[in-house]
Amino acid sequence: MFRRLLDKAPAGYRPGVTLQHVQRNLGLASMAGAMAGQGAFTLADGLHVNVAERVESQWLMHLVMTEFSVQVPALRQCALSLELRHHGALRRTGIGCARIRGDAAWGQQVKTALEQDPVLHAALMPLDFKRLHLQASAGQWRVTLEHMGASEVVNRVPAFRRYIRLDDRQRHCLLAALKALHQRLSTL
Repeated sequence: MFRRLLDKAPAGYRPGVTLQHVQRNLGLASMAGAMAGQGAFTLADGLHVNVAERVESQWLMHLVMTEFSVQVPALRQCALSLELRHHGALRRTGIGCARIRGDAAWGQQVKTALEQDPVLHAALMPLDFKRLHLQASAGQWRVTLEHMGASEVVNRVPAFRRYIRLDDRQRHCLLAALKALHQRLSTL
């Protein structure tokens, strides 16, 4: 019974509305499937990006976060799960990569390659991301990036709805990071 209550979408959640805002912020003419809470678009260089709304309920409010994901062919068939994050408590001092599970030797190789990539470093340092997860399995990498912006906060008491927009600088960094991750992971 409690599982059904927890799985239920919160009152006031409007599937696809946040993705419509994201579509405008990205300057896209259209996004396939945006009304269902999941969408997709293709960049000029052919990179296919999936976008999904993720709803998180809290007491008297809920958050609608946006996850951007890309698929990249992997050169190995091993399973590996990594997480990238910023270093530094008050100021960002670098990018760190941590292996969550999987092949330790391959994980160290991928970690070193990602941390030393200057293009990726330049794209990720100014990017305000909450979570960046890399997962390899069955010959495919899946990159999932959850941005701090491109999200919506909905409160019940006091009642308000606020969209946190993806500004031009963050849009540029987000797309550059996805492209850099796609290029780098396709060689590993």
